[in-house]
Amino acid sequence: YEDVAVFTVPDHRRHRMGLACVIALCADITAHGRVPSWNCSVLNRASRLLAWTAGFRLVREHVHYAVGSPTAGERLCA
Repeated sequence: YEDVAVFTVPDHRRHRMGLACVIALCADITAHGRVPSWNCSVLNRASRLLAWTAGFRLVREHVHYAVGSPTAGERLCA
């Protein structure tokens, strides 16, 4: 498996550039005989929507544990 990740700078979001990159990266991963995979927080709606649009389907959800408490202003989504 190869984990897929993409970051689009805010000024270029909503132009499907991230989607184009994900699709191209998945094609390259598949061409090398590997399986693309996607991981994100259940709270990260944008990431989940991008993954779905790129053809990924939910297989299972995981619970993530952390030690300590978040500092002020930290969000739980990645």
